[in-house]
Order: sequence, then structure tokens, then C-alpha cells
Amino acid sequence: MDTIEATAALLVIVNVALVARRSVWNYPFAIVAVAIYAVIFFRARLYSDMILQGFFVAVNLYGWVHWSRVKAEVGEVAVETMAPPARAGWLAGCLAATLAWGALMHRFTDATHPWWDAGIAITSIAAQTLQARRLIESWWLWILVDVASIPLYAIKGLWFTCALYGVLLLISAAGLLDWRRAMGRATRMVPA
Repeated sequence: MDTIEATAALLVIVNVALVARRSVWNYPFAIVAVAIYAVIFFRARLYSDMILQGFFVAVNLYGWVHWSRVKAEVGEVAVETMAPPARAGWLAGCLAATLAWGALMHRFTDATHPWWDAGIAITSIAAQTLQARRLIESWWLWILVDVASIPLYAIKGLWFTCALYGVLLLISAAGLLDWRRAMGRATRMVPA
């Protein structure tokens, strides 16, 4: 299992590093990595994370098409931002969905940390969806996911995955900075 986990972790690092650079080629790495992680999380009885991997396959396919289309039209993967009311709506939705999903996992499964796992899963869904739409707020959510994931995976003894989320935290911070720079350049290039 450690070799499988290490392979999945390496694929995720490549994926996220390519996302931070706004490369469309992140998507093939993502799809293979999440397929492997579905098996890993099933074996660890982290069912929310396991189910999340199926969602990731679908949203990565969507993102691949969307990013490719934007790159063909604009010449690069352009970065956008949300209006404050949209941010508030996404936050409220994440909180409500976390409470509901955590309750389901607590009531109907033998999940070891249903609320914590649900919070990571729901926030990851939001982050991946916003990232597929090229929204900079996705990086803030990924940073939150990384910080919350490290201790959970340490408790479960998923050491490669724990280390992975430490690396992802650094890449997410770098991705946020790079995407901010890209937004700044785009803003300066727009004629008045």
C-alpha cells in the first residue's frame, strides 16, 4: 500500500504544480491520481474522501475542456475572481453541506472522523469547482484543505499522504501568488 500511496502522492504533486503554473496538462495527472486515491481512502475507511475522488474525475474532465477552450481563445489560462456576495454564498454553502454530509457519514457509516472528513471533502469540492472555473479563491480553499488534512492523515497513519499535503500547502501558497500576479498583469493590460 505504501508504494501505491507514494505513487498517488507523486502524481498529485505534479498535478498541483502544473495547476499553479496554469498548465492544461495538469488534468491527465489529476485523473490518474484521484483514481488511485479512491482505493487508498476506501481501505482507510475515509469514505467522504473516497467518494470525493469520483467527483474529482468528473470535475477534472470539465476543467480540462474549459481550460483548453479558454487557452485557445485567449492564448493563456486567464484567472478571474468572485464578487463578495458570491464568496459569501459559497462559504455558507460549504458550511451547510459539511454539516449535512458529516451527519450522514456519522449516522450511516463506520467512518472514523465523519465531521472532519466531511469538512475536507466539501471544501475540496468547492475548491476544485472554483479552480476548474479559473477563480483565484480556489487557492484559499486549497490552503484550508491542506492545513486541515495534514493532522487527519497523520492520525490515520497515511504518512505519504500527510507529507503530500505539506508539499501541497507550499505549492498552494505559490499558486495563489502566481495567480495573483497573472491577474495583476491582465488588469494592467486592459485598456481604459
